[in-house]
Parts: sequence; structure tokens; C-alpha cells
Amino acid sequence: MTAAELRSLSVSELAPLIQARKLSPVELVQACLRQIDALNPRVQAFLTMTSERALAQARAAESDIAAGRYRGPLHGIPYAPKDLLATQGVRTTNGSRVTATAIPNQESTVTARLNRAGAIMLGKLNLLEFAMGSGQVGLVAPARNPWDLAYSPSGSSSGSGAALAARMVPLTLGTDTGGSIRGPAKSCGVVGLKPTYGRVSRFGVTSLSWTLDHVGPMARTVADVARMLQVIAGHDSLDATSATVPPPSYAQALNGGVKGLRIGVPTEHFFQHVHPETEAALRAALGLLRAKGAQLIDVKVQHAALCSAASSVILGSESAAYHEKRLQDHPHLLDPLVRERLEAGAFHSALDYLKALRFRTLLIAEMRRVFAQCDVLMLPAGNAAPLLTDEIAGTDAPPVKPRAPRPDTSNLANLTGIPALVLPCGFTAGPPALPLGIQFCAKPFAEATLFRVGHAYQLATDWHTRLPALATK
Repeated sequence: MTAAELRSLSVSELAPLIQARKLSPVELVQACLRQIDALNPRVQAFLTMTSERALAQARAAESDIAAGRYRGPLHGIPYAPKDLLATQGVRTTNGSRVTATAIPNQESTVTARLNRAGAIMLGKLNLLEFAMGSGQVGLVAPARNPWDLAYSPSGSSSGSGAALAARMVPLTLGTDTGGSIRGPAKSCGVVGLKPTYGRVSRFGVTSLSWTLDHVGPMARTVADVARMLQVIAGHDSLDATSATVPPPSYAQALNGGVKGLRIGVPTEHFFQHVHPETEAALRAALGLLRAKGAQLIDVKVQHAALCSAASSVILGSESAAYHEKRLQDHPHLLDPLVRERLEAGAFHSALDYLKALRFRTLLIAEMRRVFAQCDVLMLPAGNAAPLLTDEIAGTDAPPVKPRAPRPDTSNLANLTGIPALVLPCGFTAGPPALPLGIQFCAKPFAEATLFRVGHAYQLATDWHTRLPALATK
């Protein structure tokens, strides 16, 4: 098997080979490291590498498996976390000059669980500064989209999406406060899950907005995301917001099919100003799922147009409080857009904040009503193609073209805490041809239902198997 063939395999394909000792974790790690060496100077997905440690862990995994101490489907599988997650003894930069040399003395719960499962960390991934920067100013150059390096992979988990698309690593971690897992998943043609609020511990993760933040898995297939969530989900006494609801077997949910599944399709707001290519891809996906036995049901999400405004108040207030000392002590080191957003967040009044929280309470009740009508809610994962790097917020260059109005398809899930899954559903006509994505949401703690519909869709399509020309060289 060539290195390129090896990098194209999913975790679901790699794990049985490793367990049967037909594939060495060392060989797999080496293949990933070679790809990173070849592409990272252009893609800028990784900020920090832990190559020697990864190879030592791969050798240890090989020995353990040979001795009959196989830990499960992530044993010997490489992964990389967004550089907001604390990694003991390995710098955690947050993509910022303010914390460029910070080395934690503790491990985030999520990376600790992956490490105990035998997964092997290759390094730390690029991001927008403190998950809120411009993408132009940060610790290093911005991550690039492997489908076309002139385009952004979206943020803030930019490196997490780019590393997957470039076949540098089979599993990554992102964080999502307003779409920061799902945006890069859509723009890079991979799969990303924002879990239910409280499903995955946030201990050891630098906060942006503590009532909106989520940590979640990213991979190239729904099945791989499900296997990763199985390891990182569950109660954590170190996180006061961690839920006590035990996770089910996500692998069992994968083969449930969609026959009889009720898919809610919104009739208002979410399709306003969506690019025709995006809408066509979404309608085609829905048609396929209906042919597989799903029921399509028209639904209305009341007050959805207010999600962006409410999220802005909550996120702005909470981030200003969390980063208050950094803003006071190191304003000159911050991305100007980060500084501007933190300063603006400090001007929200207590009344503004409480009104936004009240709106969230009403929206949570509204989603209970919606999910009484359907099992999953389908939303666009975003508008058409990713933006050119020079078009993203914060650049000093003039915009290439005005940005068209876009519906807010992300903040609903963060405000209400419901799980949301994004996966690829097509490509723009191009040139360049860039990924399009579909998003499914479900009621709290119903990630298994999302995996059921997402896996059924991927079994019937090949969008997730396509890779950028950059990654084939």
C-alpha cells in the first residue's frame, strides 16, 4: 500500500488493519508526517509539531497491540487538536502572540481521553486568534484551503479543517462557539460535529464564550466522527457544565438507515440569500434521502432571524469578561480585530445581556416544539463557496467584491445547545470547484440520530471521498 493510499483510508478502515497487525502505527504516523512536511509550508495547518513524541507513541502502540493490549478503534490512530486545547508540556498558543510561549502544566480532558484510548497526537493546529481573530493577523500566516490556496478554510478551526482536507491527519478536534467547527467542515469538504452543550468536556480549553462554547470531533467520514465522539463524550467532574447523560453506542446508530426518519425543512429565513448552487445541492441531498425512505416535513423556526443579534451580545459580553486582563495588559500584541471585538463587548449593558439570555430561553422552547414535528432539522451549512483569503474580515486590503447577505445558519445550534452535524454534499461549478455542505440538527443528546442520517447519506454518495489535487502529489 502506497503512502497516498494509506492516507486516504478512513479510521474505520485503518483500525481493523492496525488491530490485525497488518498495518503498523509507526508506518501510519510516518506517512502523515511526510504529508505534513510536504504541504504544511503552503497550507499552514499546523502551528506546532510533536513528531518525535508521536513516533515514540506509535512504537509503544505497536508493542502493546502485539502483546494483546489493544485499547480500541483509536489505538495507533493519529490526531491533532486545535491549539485552544491545553496539552501538558506542549505549548498552547491560542494562535496569539500573547500566549505564544505558554506551556500548560495540565491536559485538557478531551486530549487526555484520546491519549488514554491510544490515539497519537501529531501536533497542534492553526486557528483564528483566540477563536475570534481576523485570520490575517496572528501567530503565523493564516491557514489556507487545500482545495485552492487562494481561499480561506473558514474559521475559527481553520487548521482543523485544512489538515483533514490535505490528508495530513485522519482526525482533528475543533471548537464551535458560532459555527467554528461547521464552517471549516463545509469549506474544506469534511465532516464536523458540534455536540450537545455539556456532552463533551471543556476543561482545559481556552474560553471564548462559556455558555456558547463547544468542543467537537472532525474527520472525513461520519463514521469516524462517531468513533471519536465515543471516546471524548461523557461526564467530567472538572467541568461544571458537563452533562451526566451517558453516551449511547454511536457505532450501533450508524446503520439505522433513514426509513421513516422525519427531516424538517425550514420554510423561512434559512434559505434567504442562499446561493443557487448551494440550494440545488441541498435539494438534491434531500431528494436522495427521501428516496431512501425519509419523510420531508415543512417546519418553521420562529424568531430565527434574531439568533445572530442575541449571539453577538452573549459572545461579546462573555469574551470581554474572560479576556479583560489580556486586553488591559497586552493590547498591542492582539490582532486589531480581536482588540476591537473585546472592547466592543465591554459596552454591552447588563440589560442587553439579560435580554439575550431571555431570548435564548424562548428559542430553546421553540426548538422543543420543532423537534416534536421532526427527528432532524436540515439547514444550509453556509452559503456557496469559501471566501478568498483577502475577503475575510480584518484584512487591510480592500475587499475583492462586496459580501452578499447571508442567513445565519450556525448560531441557532449554539444558542440552544442542540447538536449539529455538517458534511459535504457537492461542489461549486468553479473554477475552482469548492466544497458545499449540508447541516443536520437534532434535539439535545441525539447525536446518534445525526450519525444515522449522515452515514446513510455518505453510503449513497462519494463527495467525502474526493480530495484536493494538492493532496494527491
